[in-house]
Amino acid sequence: MIEPSTTAPDFALPDQEGKEVSLGDLLEEGKNVVLVFYPLDFSPVCTDQLNVYQEVLGDLDAAGAKLVGISVDSAFCHKAFQDHLGITIPLLADFEPKGAVARDYGVYINSRGHNQRALVMVGPDGVVKWSHRSPTPLEIPGANLIFDALEAHAPV
Repeated sequence: MIEPSTTAPDFALPDQEGKEVSLGDLLEEGKNVVLVFYPLDFSPVCTDQLNVYQEVLGDLDAAGAKLVGISVDSAFCHKAFQDHLGITIPLLADFEPKGAVARDYGVYINSRGHNQRALVMVGPDGVVKWSHRSPTPLEIPGANLIFDALEAHAPV
């Protein structure tokens, strides 16, 4: 998995609307970007994880973070998933080549064909400030981990 102090690999992926979004675009806002790598849309654990993050999305924004989900599903699947859940978290499709961005960040499971459940916080300078990988894809990293990372890496 990508380590803190590493320059984050740039990417350009379609969001749930089919609009191409790059890491550079996300960093233009001057906030920390938290990349939420998750296995698959519509799975029960992923549904729970994104619902939890949606509940605190305003607080994360106020704390200076922009959250973005990334999985190997297509943009069309992301749109249906987002609509089904009623969430506003942008979802990026790491669809083709399948898992290329997840591979760059060291969180793709080749044998299963999907991402590990992982969080990567990239600072406005494009450098990874913090990363976390769940021990198994069934374990949801709580939002408290993101808040703790934001606090630990806040400007002094």
